[in-house]
Amino acid sequence: MLKKAIPAVVVLVCVLFLCNVSMFAQQSEKPAARSGSGESPQSNVDDRDIELLRKDLRAQRKEITAQNLNLTAEEATKFWPIFDQYRKEAIKPNDDRWALIKDYAANYSSMTDAQANDYMKKATAIDEQLLELRMRYIPVFEKVISPKKTALWYQIDRHIDLLINFQLSARIPLVDTTK
Repeated sequence: MLKKAIPAVVVLVCVLFLCNVSMFAQQSEKPAARSGSGESPQSNVDDRDIELLRKDLRAQRKEITAQNLNLTAEEATKFWPIFDQYRKEAIKPNDDRWALIKDYAANYSSMTDAQANDYMKKATAIDEQLLELRMRYIPVFEKVISPKKTALWYQIDRHIDLLINFQLSARIPLVDTTK
């Protein structure tokens, strides 16, 4: 059953790798001209690109889940509204993650010990929020699909998050400890 996920996951990973959103290099550069709002026009484009990528990933997550969960018509009628609510609730912590990454990208080369400590605490808190959210939905899903199918949903959702986090980690420069 999970073998069907392999092509879909490969597509997801390719989309992530081929995405031309180089936010870290652009965020760390100082723009030459600023608009009246205090942001460079390029920064606004990057945010739009990132939002489009995130929207696409949300759609792909749903598609991958649908391809692998093999829900009956009755299960699907009950499952998808819960899934959609779960994903809506995941937007806030993921927005926080993007904001933290952007802040890190802007400050990693001049990061103080206090900023490094704060970054670790905030990143851990976001991870915990997402895990708590997933755990809170397990009994909700188990009311409409079997525990095995709930476990499969959990695995799919977690694997997609791991792939996204892997892609992000490949783009995030390591803290410079020489300064």
